[in-house]
Amino acid sequence: MPIPPEWRTHAEVTDYRETPNYDDTVAYARRLAHASAAIEYHGFGFSGQGRDLPLVIASETGTFTPEAAKAQGKAVVLIQACIHSGEPDGKDAGFALLRDLAITKTAAGLLENVVLLFIPIYNTDGHERATRYNRINQNGPEEMGWRTTSTYQNLNRDYMKADTPETRAWLNLWNEWDPDLFIDCHVTDGADYRCNITYHHERHAGVDEAIVAWERDVFGGRVAPATEAAGNVISWYLEFIDNRDLPRGTRDFNGSPRFSTGYVPIRNRPGILIETHMIKDYRSRVIGTYDFLRAALAEANREPERLKQLGREADERTIAMAADYDPARLYPLDFETTDEATPFQVRAYQYETDQSEVSGDLRVVYGREPLDLTVPMYETFRVTRAVAPPLSYIVPVQWTDVITVLKAHGIETHTLAEAKEIEVESYRFQNVTWPAGPFEGRHMPRYEVERLTEKRVFHAGSAIVPMARRTAKVIMNLLEPEAPDSLARWGFFNAICEEKEYGEPYVLEALARQMMASDPELQREFAELLASDAEFAASPSERLRFFHKRSPYWDPQMNLYPVGRIIRVLNLPLV
Repeated sequence: MPIPPEWRTHAEVTDYRETPNYDDTVAYARRLAHASAAIEYHGFGFSGQGRDLPLVIASETGTFTPEAAKAQGKAVVLIQACIHSGEPDGKDAGFALLRDLAITKTAAGLLENVVLLFIPIYNTDGHERATRYNRINQNGPEEMGWRTTSTYQNLNRDYMKADTPETRAWLNLWNEWDPDLFIDCHVTDGADYRCNITYHHERHAGVDEAIVAWERDVFGGRVAPATEAAGNVISWYLEFIDNRDLPRGTRDFNGSPRFSTGYVPIRNRPGILIETHMIKDYRSRVIGTYDFLRAALAEANREPERLKQLGREADERTIAMAADYDPARLYPLDFETTDEATPFQVRAYQYETDQSEVSGDLRVVYGREPLDLTVPMYETFRVTRAVAPPLSYIVPVQWTDVITVLKAHGIETHTLAEAKEIEVESYRFQNVTWPAGPFEGRHMPRYEVERLTEKRVFHAGSAIVPMARRTAKVIMNLLEPEAPDSLARWGFFNAICEEKEYGEPYVLEALARQMMASDPELQREFAELLASDAEFAASPSERLRFFHKRSPYWDPQMNLYPVGRIIRVLNLPLV
């Protein structure tokens, strides 16, 4: 069926040279909602500069609330575009698909059993910082938005720390709707190859096994082949070890929960990443995204109850994991790829390398002759950090930013009614080091941890965080300091690592002599350290700190993680 001229998208009208600006995007969404009973337009929050965050809700049965979706047994699918607003493929593909659902009816029937939530522009402020020069690696459209928000935050690094109003709004939307499937639309960088579209999902031990199996079955077994059959060249996401030497292979990666498709799996839902190939023309990228999204919705619509049951059962397993304390039952927090490889087929281009007189390095020049390669794929993960879930955590009342972030994630907390001494497990940080500069506006410390058990006084207003909840994986990834995107890693507790009281050298000199005179063993320890550590021996300040740290004047709370792990059932006074 021909597309009525008035319903051609801006990308189609301009022969895929352009993508619409924010106002035109919202106007098209509103026109769809006005013209079709299957579509509603809403905002779900505001950007840093005050722009409405647009949300299109589509349903062929008029199901436009989370309560109605639940009552009618609909699967809820959230598709998001322009989190990196210079990567607008998903926006233009999504509107073409909505138009074909609601206006031309060529995609009618896809949403009989599904409610679609579509975010056409997530990073609205960055979207309006559009120029021809924002994506040096990308082939079109002519102008595209900026990668970050107006406060220079990368929203696809903000899912855990939730620093931005956009992320807080997104979390509220997720908590309200509880989607069953999430798809995030991107454009990749990297090597040149024949694929116009790639996809990815997390598949390490931190993701529910049944969810990984479903993703492999549905997306690997049906969505990817359907996308290919529609005229695309599709592949699993390609992260080459060396773009100048493709036979070395490609490796998977652990997309930790700072990323959208790393966060959604710890909410026990499938999360799919689309990465179109940046060097392909904009038309083939948008159409490839359209075909992938259409195939994905067809699968969700075909078996909605299976998809919904997948999440429910994963939630039940998560609750059971934290129902009681078992020090031998470990939840994995961090992962790395192993040296185990499997053969992987890459549809590449012929290429050559030479020594560059510009960079002084080896450069790669890609041709256009097809090259089929079998390369090693490193896709097996080992667990590098794991911990037994406690019965609950307790966050001292004064750490208000931490408690606020927990609530933003929809995590249930109770409030301690009065001061109470409680025995907790916790950690002391050791060997703390600091990066040379910030990352996403935060200084992220590196540290080792020492487990300890002690009694602490927690004051009224402290937050008790029970673990036998379906958000248990989110809680652990936020509050276990060794998790890669914990709030400790993101610098929420940096102040505890700072020394706040200092001893004057002449005072410490006298104290050191008194301590050695009364403790011969300490004197021997000091002498041995002087003899064995030249760097220590050459540092007057470290020699004096040796005594300060062993004196009663040293701060016992320095490097002490404030959050406690409660592993026994306690009858605590709660508000």
